[in-house]
Amino acid sequence: MRLQTPRFKGKDHFCTLRYNLSGFKIEGNRIRFSHFYNNVPLVFTLPEGSQFTNVKQVDLFYDDIKGAYYVAIVHEVQSQQDYRDNGLYQAFDLGVTKHVGVNSHGKFIEFSVARPDTYWKTPIAELQARRDHCKKKSRKWQKLNRLKRKCERKQSNQIKDFQHKVSRKIVENTRANTILVGDLSVKQMPQSKQATPGLNRSTQNTGHLSRFIGFLTYKAALAGKRVIKVDEQNTTRACCVCGALHEMPLWKRVMACECGNTLDRDRNSAVNIMVRFLSQNALWTGYRQFAGNLRQTGPRIPEIPGHSQEAPCVSGG
Repeated sequence: MRLQTPRFKGKDHFCTLRYNLSGFKIEGNRIRFSHFYNNVPLVFTLPEGSQFTNVKQVDLFYDDIKGAYYVAIVHEVQSQQDYRDNGLYQAFDLGVTKHVGVNSHGKFIEFSVARPDTYWKTPIAELQARRDHCKKKSRKWQKLNRLKRKCERKQSNQIKDFQHKVSRKIVENTRANTILVGDLSVKQMPQSKQATPGLNRSTQNTGHLSRFIGFLTYKAALAGKRVIKVDEQNTTRACCVCGALHEMPLWKRVMACECGNTLDRDRNSAVNIMVRFLSQNALWTGYRQFAGNLRQTGPRIPEIPGHSQEAPCVSGG
């Protein structure tokens, strides 16, 4: 295999400088680095009132889109209070289109997931196609490449903004100190394009699921709460009442079991996550009764391939 040698880097190229526990010093509202630029010390002024405890890492990087230098400081933030199990739990089944949760009292909470990537994928693809028809590194190529990167950044920022808001709402609007989520294996989620067109981009490229769990975890820790991952194998296929396994392709949106339980597939999965956690930790002796109380019986709902039967969304509380 032929190894590619490093390419020439121009005078405007700047590599990110990363400092781990050394090479910098914070004094008041100023940070000083050990490196020099043309015998000029690298000293930057920090925002007023900034306080950093137990700094772990400092990055000095250049944003070529905005044409500005930035300093990123990673440090510890103490939680407002220590975690205490108050006997209240809230389990969530995280999905690409909606997040469905159930609390210890059997109340369901649903959040519709914003999908700005579905809007931005068209202009990004058009800019990329126009850019690829230009000579690489030409003036027009560089102009279209900057526009493409700006669109990608807007897409990423809009997704992060929504995830920050929803994760904070979940943490603040519940009395439960323990939040349960499925232990997602995002790397194993890709499927063939013929079976699930568009699903791979939703789960892999935009960070819809794994990054959201990270936001939820650290916000819960700051509020004195805890996020626990529960193995979600077969939580969608198993009936939450009797435990029977069913084939549940993506187009099948309702769990209709022979025991008489008819429940939305995402709600059924959230209940299974709650029941699995309670049974594994022997917290409730009547966890099966908890699932039985959520049984929704009724006439069988015919499943139509490609038809999605959504439960009405309720603002989280």
